[in-house]
Amino acid sequence: MARLGAVLGIDVSTTATKAVVVDEHGSVLGIASREYPFEQPHPFWSEQDPAHWWTAAGAAIHEVLAATGIDPSAIAAIGLTGQMHGLVLLDAADRVVRPAILWNDQRTGAECDLIRQVLGPERLIRITGNDALTGFTAPKLVWVRDHEPDAWARAAHVLLPKDYVRLRLTGEHALDKADGAGTLLFDLAARDWSDVVLGALEIPRAWLPPTFEGPEVTGVVTAGAAAATGLRAGTPVVAGGGDQAANAVGVGAVVPGRMALSLGTSGVVFATTDAPIYEPAGRVHAFCHAVPGRWHMMSVMLSAAGSLRWFRDAMAPGVSFDDLASAAADVPAGSGGLSFLPYLSGERSPYPDPLARGAFVGLTLAHDRRHLTRAVLEGVAYGLRDGLDAMVAAGMPAPDQIRASGGGTVSRLWRQILADVLDAEIATVSTTEGAAYGAGLLAAVGAGWFATVEAAAAALVTATPVAAPGPDTARYANGHEIYRDLYPALAPSFHRM
Repeated sequence: MARLGAVLGIDVSTTATKAVVVDEHGSVLGIASREYPFEQPHPFWSEQDPAHWWTAAGAAIHEVLAATGIDPSAIAAIGLTGQMHGLVLLDAADRVVRPAILWNDQRTGAECDLIRQVLGPERLIRITGNDALTGFTAPKLVWVRDHEPDAWARAAHVLLPKDYVRLRLTGEHALDKADGAGTLLFDLAARDWSDVVLGALEIPRAWLPPTFEGPEVTGVVTAGAAAATGLRAGTPVVAGGGDQAANAVGVGAVVPGRMALSLGTSGVVFATTDAPIYEPAGRVHAFCHAVPGRWHMMSVMLSAAGSLRWFRDAMAPGVSFDDLASAAADVPAGSGGLSFLPYLSGERSPYPDPLARGAFVGLTLAHDRRHLTRAVLEGVAYGLRDGLDAMVAAGMPAPDQIRASGGGTVSRLWRQILADVLDAEIATVSTTEGAAYGAGLLAAVGAGWFATVEAAAAALVTATPVAAPGPDTARYANGHEIYRDLYPALAPSFHRM
């Protein structure tokens, strides 16, 4: 292949904006990042000043261009990704009306109930693929409408966080279809805004930007943005995708039957589909993919590797994760009849229950720290299996391979437990840059390097199998049956607590 230059992926996350330069061989040439705070002005609120994202993006882009020594004219295209579901309200002059309300803001429980009441829960899920949850954008808009009439009266545009950076880069209001589907304002099958939902919630259609497939060009870098970032004016900017969809592109989960698993503080099981499949009770999410003409299902557990961190900090401070896992490997599968429920922060999939609680069940005098550690690893895997089972029951193809990423996948023991519990091959990929890397691949397609996202992923993403289902798979199937009975039995007590 003749040298084509490079592409730039920008990830606007909750705590930092990252810029990643990727060459035509898929190699990461450089990475730069800038952190920023978010505010919690009241309990359960989470807000952020959009100016942080743009300032951080400019600094990170300047740094990565300088560190790599790459000429800005060699950047063929830019892809954007970032935190999903946030609400950015702008006035007619594109000035920020109020601080952005973030994905982890929990103020909108009453608004979720109102949305279900207005649209009907079954109709809502049938149109959008999802139940109303506090994280989504639509309840945030309803909250502003009903609690901040002055802000509502000034509003003229709605964007998501990464798309505010797009606006500053290109001067264009635009949104990718994957992130749009995460607003609860989308018609999942039509891959665009739902007039039915917008009308029912009294949200003006004119406030919402046009939507684009992930690799489509949405605008070019303006002269002003070029001066602020060091980029070349005229550089194309593609739509990109929300962080989970872009991460899936980055690990190559772009065709049905191939799944992505993110094992960080939270845990996400992501599966590509070639049709708009949804779970009738809304227990797992259904969104458009950043891949044109594809969708995905996604289950989210709130405390995955976060459960292991809690256990280490509370029960074994100062002990390394490696030492904990090494000791737990001496315990046979099943942890001596001990089960762990990882609902330390409540739960999202398949139990959307903020009052769910964590628990060890089955403790005896024979158990020690090794058993408790292994029970945590197994409990997280069982929770992920719950989400996977809900997705398969809804019609998603069972996975042939799961592309795993995140800090939890470093553990050999945990990878084997996941392979046994999920009954699928676990593979890791050649890059750890996740969503930013996926945004870069979408930019590579937009630049014309590849005809499709599938072709880009096949050429640039290398997967290495690291675990396969083994002889403990049957034992774990029995353990999962026991685990699955525990939440329904304990939920009334959790709620009374």
